[in-house]
Amino acid sequence: MNSIKRVLVVGLGSIGKRHLRIIRELLPDSDIRVLRHSRCSDVPEHSNGCVKNIQAACDFLPEVAVIASPSTQHIETATRLAGIGCHLLIEKPLSDGTDRIDGLISERDRMNVLVQVAYNLRFQSSLRYFRQQIQSNKVGAIFSVRCEIGQYLPTWRPGTDYRKGVSANRSLGGGVLLELSHELDYLRWIFGEVKTVSATLKKHSKLEIDVEDSAYLTMSFLGNGGDNGPTASLSLDFIRHDTTRICTAIGETGTLRWNALTGVVELWAENSYEWKVLFTDQNQPNDTYRLEWVSFLEGICGQKNTHISVEDGLEVMRLIEAARVSDKNNGSIVMLAEGK
Repeated sequence: MNSIKRVLVVGLGSIGKRHLRIIRELLPDSDIRVLRHSRCSDVPEHSNGCVKNIQAACDFLPEVAVIASPSTQHIETATRLAGIGCHLLIEKPLSDGTDRIDGLISERDRMNVLVQVAYNLRFQSSLRYFRQQIQSNKVGAIFSVRCEIGQYLPTWRPGTDYRKGVSANRSLGGGVLLELSHELDYLRWIFGEVKTVSATLKKHSKLEIDVEDSAYLTMSFLGNGGDNGPTASLSLDFIRHDTTRICTAIGETGTLRWNALTGVVELWAENSYEWKVLFTDQNQPNDTYRLEWVSFLEGICGQKNTHISVEDGLEVMRLIEAARVSDKNNGSIVMLAEGK
C-alpha cells in the first residue's frame, strides 16, 4: 500500500468526504487530489488540493481513484481514468443504466487495472454471517425471502436539503431503485442469479422529487437445478419514518433474520417458540468502508481480494432496467436468466 503515491477522489459530497478521510488514514503519505467543479481555490480537509476537470485529473496521473460523483457521470469518468492505467473504486450504483459499461470493461481489460464497485454492505460482518448460515444450510433449503429497506428522505442526511441531493433528482441518478441498490447486490450475492423479476414503482408521497419514492419487486432465483431457487419480495422506499433494513430467509427447517441496523442475526428453529440470537455485529458505521478500502488496496497489490466486480455492478443495473420495463408493463414478469 505504501507504494501508492497519487490518489484521486472524484466528487466531494458526503460519501466523497467519507472516502477522503479513510484514504488519508490508510495512505498518510500519498498525494490526494479532489476532482470538483466548484470552489477549487480552497484545499479540502485531508487532501493536497483540487483539480477542475477530467483532463487535469488525468494529467495528475493518479494510480488509484474513487468515483463518488452522481451515478450519471460514473462511466465516462471511470473509462477515462481506466484508460491511463488507474485502479478504480466506483461508488454504487455503477451507473444509471447499462449503456457504455462494456466500454469500461474493455478499458479495464486492456490496461489490466482493478475496478471494484463499492457495495460496502458486503463487508458488514453480520451480513457475511447471515450468508454463511444460509449457504451452510442452517435452515435447509430456502423457500422464500422477505427483504425491506425504508428511510425518510428528508431526514436521511442531516444538515442537507433533500431536494438538491442525488436521491431526489432523476438527472443525477436518483430514485430508490438506484440509491438503495445495495439490496439488489446482496440478494444476488447470497441467493445467486435472478431468473425473473416483476416490479411496481410508485411516488406515494408529496416529497419534492421527480423520481420514485417506493419500489416493490418480486424476484425468482435460479436454483442448483436451474429453476428451484427461492422467491424474494423486496420493498424499497424513501418514505418510512421508522428506519428499517431487514432480510428474512424462510427455510425448510426454520427462519433466519438479519437486521442491518442492529447487526443481529437471529434464528427461529424448527419446533421453537422464540427467536435465538446467533450473532451480534460490533462494527461501527465506518468499518465497512474501511474494510472495503483495505480489500481494494490489497487487490491492487496482488493479495487476496473480496472483489465486487464491474460485472457484479452490471448485473445489478440489468436487474434495475428489467424492473423498470416490468413497471411500464403493469408489473409483468421479465426474464433475466435461463438456467445459466
